[in-house]
Amino acid sequence: MENNEEQNLENQNSINLNKEQKTQEEFQSRIDMIELRESLNKVKTEIAKVIVGQENMVEHLLAALLSNGHVLIEGVPGVAKTITAKLLAKTIDVDFSRIQFTPDLMPSDILGTSIFSMKNSEFEFKKGPIFSSFILIDEINRSPAKTQAALFEVMEEKQITIDGKRYEMDEPFLVIATQNPIEHEGTYRLPEAQLDRFLFKINVGYPNLEQEIAIIKNQHDNRLEDKTEAVNKVITAQQLNNYQKLVKEIIVESQLIEYIAKIIINTRENQFLYLGASPRASLALLTASKAFAALRGRDFVTPEDIKEASYAVLRHRVIVSPEREMEGLTADEIIRQILEGIEIPR
Repeated sequence: MENNEEQNLENQNSINLNKEQKTQEEFQSRIDMIELRESLNKVKTEIAKVIVGQENMVEHLLAALLSNGHVLIEGVPGVAKTITAKLLAKTIDVDFSRIQFTPDLMPSDILGTSIFSMKNSEFEFKKGPIFSSFILIDEINRSPAKTQAALFEVMEEKQITIDGKRYEMDEPFLVIATQNPIEHEGTYRLPEAQLDRFLFKINVGYPNLEQEIAIIKNQHDNRLEDKTEAVNKVITAQQLNNYQKLVKEIIVESQLIEYIAKIIINTRENQFLYLGASPRASLALLTASKAFAALRGRDFVTPEDIKEASYAVLRHRVIVSPEREMEGLTADEIIRQILEGIEIPR
């Protein structure tokens, strides 16, 4: 009898030891997010030298950067859309191009064109401003559909095809576009297929009273003619590529994948929506959730990461039914209702 008890005790100790070793191995194999988080905090610090407030926009831009996804920023003039994008580009050691979209802008003005060389007696391709790692497109809805369509291939596949020859973009490659929601004269609405190429749509509002006071004081105290002079490069292109690969390894539990799927399915079945989100939205929500987890220094996704990413990922991918839109119902309000109606996995 005693021998059996001793044997059982030894077996139990062996099981506990194996569990402890397995737990230690799992802990040791966890992803190290310290360098990534420290680097992104440095980026925030550099941007904060010039920009007051707009933390939500900066957070989403960084999440898009980690996700290697494009961003559409919508807001009235003067809320720091363009300057924030420029400052973000300045903190990263990559090529930067700014393209001002106008009604007379042609696709060749963006992509480039073939020019006959008298010296070589052959056509040479002159690359356009799209051949940079960081592209800022101001007022993307100012140009007609033909010019907007020139971005389809490069945004989705990170390449362009001209005269039958393919040209690939260097990594990292990020497009940030801005548009004004108020002014509609002389603008061209972005088609759904174009909007779907953007990982995020960020809505930028006005600052509150405290932020407005800080903005005025910051401008008064700042003696530099070029405010961007105070911003330094803190991340290399190679570091950014490494961080993007790291984010892909972040852990997502099966119940959270199901949670993402339920959110997307609910947009398709919602009576207030004329158009629901596509499977591309599911993948975008998964990727964005990983990026938000990385911003928080975690190597695993939580339901809060998914909920935080949902608005920016979905608001431009769903269409409110005309009747509800006339009643003043917005996509954000419907997304909020959907999130509140789905049980959060624990």
